[in-house]
Amino acid sequence: MTNQQKDNNVTTIHAHPFLRAAVLFTNFFLIIMALYHLKPASRSLILETHGTAALPYVWIGSALALLGGIIFYHHILNRYSRLQVVLGSCILFISLLVFFRIILLMSTSTVIPIAFYIFVDILAVILVEQFWSLTDSIYSTEEGKRWYGLVGTGGLVGGVAGGGVAALLISYTPVETHDLLLIAALIITVIFGLTWLMGRLQLYSSTTETHKPRHLKHRWQILTKSRYLILIATALMVAQLVSPMVEFQFMRIIEGTYPEREARTAVLSVFFSILSAVSIGINLLITPIILRYLGILAGLMVQPLALATSAYGFVIDSSLYPAATMKISDRGLSYSINRASKELLYIPIDPITIYESKAWIDMFGYRIFKVLGATLILLLTQWTSLASGYAQLSWVIIGGCFLWAIVLFYLHREYQNISVPEAKPGL
Repeated sequence: MTNQQKDNNVTTIHAHPFLRAAVLFTNFFLIIMALYHLKPASRSLILETHGTAALPYVWIGSALALLGGIIFYHHILNRYSRLQVVLGSCILFISLLVFFRIILLMSTSTVIPIAFYIFVDILAVILVEQFWSLTDSIYSTEEGKRWYGLVGTGGLVGGVAGGGVAALLISYTPVETHDLLLIAALIITVIFGLTWLMGRLQLYSSTTETHKPRHLKHRWQILTKSRYLILIATALMVAQLVSPMVEFQFMRIIEGTYPEREARTAVLSVFFSILSAVSIGINLLITPIILRYLGILAGLMVQPLALATSAYGFVIDSSLYPAATMKISDRGLSYSINRASKELLYIPIDPITIYESKAWIDMFGYRIFKVLGATLILLLTQWTSLASGYAQLSWVIIGGCFLWAIVLFYLHREYQNISVPEAKPGL
């Protein structure tokens, strides 16, 4: 390719915003499609070797590994360009997927499925974080408001396609659970090629000012000095105390209903596809209406209210469909209306504070709170007999949703106090 041709390509892709968004849509589509081949495989394998009882311990190990992995990842970012890190990560992930595919077939060690489960969690966080980091280097704030909805939808569509394709392959071809790793590796190879091509076209040229991240201790100090940010973090903490319980209940039902590995993997794949489809429907049909006519508090309240209702339904009928409904009420709403409402909470805050506090809450606080949620499950189900059955743990979920709603009420009141001075006259 000559310099003139390269300049023409760069001009073309920057001159057509929709084309640029379409490329990013495709990239995010492929990332989530790869993840939704790996998630059902990792969960099916862990249930086969360890059962549901081991999940809280695995979640704690995964969260701690993610904390260390994120710190190391950002250390690497300080030494190399974002594009170099993305391409290097793709090569590493492809190699490790091939390795796990081989070792899972050759070894009967029960440690391997645990390591693979944790690896999938790390891969998911890194690939998604890398994508949005590079996307942020392309768009200005105003462009982001216009195009991020389309770009983000690529991930939801990728979830539908990834889970659906994985289920079809497991159900109607000789492909088995282990083989999904190679398919995911192939998809990440395509991601590598697309990212390399976008780099060659100079698509990843920063259009916004960069802000050097400060030490984790400084981010924590910013968080603790703001009542508003503390309430946001508290809402996330309560959500993360409840969410692992929902996952635990759902996986117990899956484990008991589908003892055969390939059938279990296929069902989990179908479920993840449905979960993404529900999120798309809510994003397109429900979220705009609720946020426009009922406001941000209603948007935030939808998830805990729906989850409490579905958890009560699970108390009445502890079977697969009520468990799936409860899981969709948690994750399906979290990926759609709750996420949109939560992002609105950061608008009244100045950009630097958003950058510092959101990084701590989303990257570190989220993992720390997940450890607390997993520990609470162990306390209730294994270390004591406070919640030995389905119904008892569901009542804890309902109580957590009630506490969650109270926190959201006070958070919304604080949001109104902060937003009023910035409101325009007549609005």
